[in-house]
Amino acid sequence: MSPSPSRMAHSEAQESLVEKAADLAATAALLQIGAELGVDQVLDADDAFDIDELVRLTGLPAPGLREYMTALAAAGLVVETGTAGQYRPADDYPDRRYEAGYVSWSVGANYPLIEHAGSFLLDPVAAGRLHPRDGRRVAVSSRWVGQRGFYQGAFEYVHASGARRVADLGAGAAGLLIKLLLQDPDRTGVALDISGAACAAAREASARSGVADRLEVTERSVESLVDDASPIEGADAIQAFFVMHDVVRDDAVFQKVLSVCREGLAPGGFMAIVDAVSYAPGTERKFSALFTYLHSQFMGIALPAEHEWLEKFRAAGFSSVTCLPQPMPGSRLFIATK
Repeated sequence: MSPSPSRMAHSEAQESLVEKAADLAATAALLQIGAELGVDQVLDADDAFDIDELVRLTGLPAPGLREYMTALAAAGLVVETGTAGQYRPADDYPDRRYEAGYVSWSVGANYPLIEHAGSFLLDPVAAGRLHPRDGRRVAVSSRWVGQRGFYQGAFEYVHASGARRVADLGAGAAGLLIKLLLQDPDRTGVALDISGAACAAAREASARSGVADRLEVTERSVESLVDDASPIEGADAIQAFFVMHDVVRDDAVFQKVLSVCREGLAPGGFMAIVDAVSYAPGTERKFSALFTYLHSQFMGIALPAEHEWLEKFRAAGFSSVTCLPQPMPGSRLFIATK
């Protein structure tokens, strides 16, 4: 007896899902290897490169790097340009990187938490000290997801607003802020971050991009604005990407931060805050469940629900607040106007 058409269709659909899962897992692993080798920035630049460039960048032996490129080419993630030893990312590389970013963040960046889950249930504070996440893995995977998952919406909104002065809270290496400055020669910015290494990277990046004269880099915490709001005074726009959920650990401090930001904004100014909501429903629920659980159980961060975020902005005195879902499941762009 031959299988029924419906049974055959179901079998083919299952095979397709397995192929997609296998492709995603393999892509995530291959790209994570590249990040560990230190070649992720070259791959992400979307330009042609050769093995010699990778050797200069990483200090690693050419044969091993060549073998890695052979694997990427076989997987269709890079293609040879026709010049011996030269490659470029495949046309769909940004798509594959974005997809892989979710796996890289979920499993790779959070592996210490997953591996020691029992220890965190017994004593989360002690486990957190003993089993910290790798900051670079968090940053790389967040960048892979963020370029499409949550950066773009806020970037487009801030740029379209015509904001002349932009403050970025928790700016890291200030990549998004520098991009905004390059879009408008009259725009100035303030990059605030608690990390000295991130601030140094922001200064170097601004110098390379030719905007150092328009970018002020400040090594401070977001919470410090409560005592000295000078970095954000007169800003037309204040932006922050997945920073405020750390501040909201202490709700009283968070409300003070929002209040001083509102007071510091220029007339008609706004905050563009991208962050996550707790246990988003529907098609967002699986990744949102993981994101919410990891932050709650392992990082001591209780993510607010969507309506709670809105209430916090309103309590700080903002005249209007809107919420826009972003491509990354569970992420939201909050626009709070002075």
